[in-house]
Amino acid sequence: MKCINLSSEEKLKEAAKSVFLKKGFAGTTARDIADAAGMNIALTNYYFRSKEKLFVEIFKDLFSLYYTNTIKILDKPISLKEKIVAMIEEDYHLMMQEPNLVVFLMNEIHRDCESLIPEILKYKELLSRKLSGQIEEEVKKGAIRNIEVRHLMPIILGSLQFVSVGKNMHMKMHNMTEREFNDFTEQHKNHVIGMVTNYLFVSS
Repeated sequence: MKCINLSSEEKLKEAAKSVFLKKGFAGTTARDIADAAGMNIALTNYYFRSKEKLFVEIFKDLFSLYYTNTIKILDKPISLKEKIVAMIEEDYHLMMQEPNLVVFLMNEIHRDCESLIPEILKYKELLSRKLSGQIEEEVKKGAIRNIEVRHLMPIILGSLQFVSVGKNMHMKMHNMTEREFNDFTEQHKNHVIGMVTNYLFVSS
């Protein structure tokens, strides 16, 4: 019986993840989630009590998906330049796999920053702890410009994510097919790598 319950709960969570990514918190109803899972709404309420509680769990999962591989990259014994390139590559591949993720995270954090701030702060602390020291070492050696993590990350992510967030706009403006847009984002990713590394590393 316990296995059946776990299966039903996970099925609801997967359905909720899909619906929340498409519609966001405000646009999603418990009925939407139940229908996507092929279950009745009573089961949704039984497992998660409320849409708000379920949303917080889903947000944590999706935000973890967003930063987990980045943290793994930062744990590798590689140079700062290699880490930055790998982080850009990782963000690019994640955007291609989950094209709605960046928009979802931005919208929901803007909608309810206070409730979601604990997850954001956890990522900030991990990022700062794992990246700040290496940056400071490179600055002292004169290898990179004097820059803080809080400035570096928006430069990296903003330059890359704008294309993903503005996908429909870019496709219409430039009359691109889906395949052409994918080629465009690949080219843009390479430009971002060049732009960031050429600016940051003094000897590049």
